[in-house]
Amino acid sequence: MTTEPGFRTGPASPLSVPIAPTPSGYRVAKRTLDLAGSLLGLLLASPVLVLVAIAVKLESRGPVLFRQERLGLGGRPFTLYKFRTMFSSAEQEAHRDHVRELIRGEPTQARPEPDLWLPIAADRRVTRLGGFLRRSHLDELPQLINIVRGEMSLVGPRPPIPYEVEVYEPRHLRRLSVIPGLTGLWQATAWGRIPFEQGVALDIAYIDRRSFGFDLGLIARTLWQIAIGRQF
Repeated sequence: MTTEPGFRTGPASPLSVPIAPTPSGYRVAKRTLDLAGSLLGLLLASPVLVLVAIAVKLESRGPVLFRQERLGLGGRPFTLYKFRTMFSSAEQEAHRDHVRELIRGEPTQARPEPDLWLPIAADRRVTRLGGFLRRSHLDELPQLINIVRGEMSLVGPRPPIPYEVEVYEPRHLRRLSVIPGLTGLWQATAWGRIPFEQGVALDIAYIDRRSFGFDLGLIARTLWQIAIGRQF
């Protein structure tokens, strides 16, 4: 098993997910884009980062940043950073049950179609400011730090929470065969509009089609969708 350049390995993964073969030229170009894009993003967004941090601190008690364990390349754990959008006392059991149901969600007589991959409706754990940060995607800006650290990329499948992976089928684990991303084919084309299985199919399609030009196109599409206010 090889390691993608720039990825901080950390402890060995108990999942032993094979890493997808990647041409060396593309790896170097992708890492260069990741570093340039994330460092430039942090520089340009620094006033926004400061203002959001102050607003989060003033609105409710708790830390400014929300830290959560996610699984990255090969199933290795890392700490993902986001601006806190929930009350600090919020419990995670509701979300755990929600995503497990969506992943397992086979059609039933009462629910003929699998549920769409969507956040919990009317989630009372989310603060008023947190709702705005989620809609505008400003809560994701601290993940530029994860990209600088090599734990994430600008483009790739979103990194799952460990309790999501606990109910994965073997075919789902291929999402972990590349460095996770801030955005990806699923996010840029159909996030919130298709069930989990179809989303995984898009992530796998991205893995099979990866190229520098494809990454640039997905970044541009994501930025356009944020600019026009589409929810994903």
